[in-house]
Amino acid sequence: MKTILVTGGAGFIGSHLCEHLLQEGHHPICFDNFDSFYDPNIKIKNVEQIIKKFPERFEVVTGDIRNQEHVREVFKKNRIDLIVHLAARPGVRPSLENPLLYQDVNLKGTIVLLEACRENRVKDFIFASSSSVYGENQRVPFSEEDLNLHPISPYGVTKRAGELLCYAYHHLYGMNIACLRIFTAYGPKQRPEMAIHKFTRLVDQGEKIPMYGDGSSQRDYTYIDDLIEGIRATIHHHRGFEIYNLGESQTTSLKELIGLIEETMGKKARIEVLETQPGDVSITYADITKAKEKLGYQPRTPLREGIKRFVEWYKKEK
Repeated sequence: MKTILVTGGAGFIGSHLCEHLLQEGHHPICFDNFDSFYDPNIKIKNVEQIIKKFPERFEVVTGDIRNQEHVREVFKKNRIDLIVHLAARPGVRPSLENPLLYQDVNLKGTIVLLEACRENRVKDFIFASSSSVYGENQRVPFSEEDLNLHPISPYGVTKRAGELLCYAYHHLYGMNIACLRIFTAYGPKQRPEMAIHKFTRLVDQGEKIPMYGDGSSQRDYTYIDDLIEGIRATIHHHRGFEIYNLGESQTTSLKELIGLIEETMGKKARIEVLETQPGDVSITYADITKAKEKLGYQPRTPLREGIKRFVEWYKKEK
């Protein structure tokens, strides 16, 4: 059994991960500040659902990753074996409006955690990076071996800078660090402002879907169960320093995505065509060869099936 500090553990990915870790017999500590980027009650509900299943074993700590005292207090009370660092200020478009906040949360928060690992001799650290680090990259599928990266949003820049910080701590202190470049995660409990959740809600309510550009932009969508399996594999198999893409290695256009949601909901979408937004890229597409070879990562959920499962969850929850 490992004691695993999961930052952002009340969020979409974090709450799924905590539940799976508990099922495996580990002791996850959910560390979250229940930020108001989206309704904090959603995150409260996420942890309450887990507490009902594991009332004696699930620990939730309210704290801010930027606050050294908050972080140190967790380390004083627990012998941490591993950190899975998911907490971040999310979103490409909002990062253009408040880049200093993204720098503060995503960089300072990561340094505080890495320093806590150094001070307490914790050797294992997993950093949630993003496909946004690749920027407007036409060399597809995106490979971890590509060093010519030019992210085009403050959010993407903070994630790339976080990877570089992680490498420095690996080099200086011998830490085992994996940086996971996550490609558009979706599934039950997805954040409400993300495309699949937002579009499903708008179709259901008969409201217009904002479609930025002509609908030809493409994304590599990763179902939550596949992503969690990738993170679990990293916990069990990773050593040294590596960057891994975690995606489905399939691309879907925006128009195709809307069509799948229409088909699954049994309702026609009302579409409002808008100009392409600054910071948005035309394609994300993961080369997952490395994750397959080194972690045994094997995504199994086609988008059509994933959308079906998401819509089933959405209808139960609304």
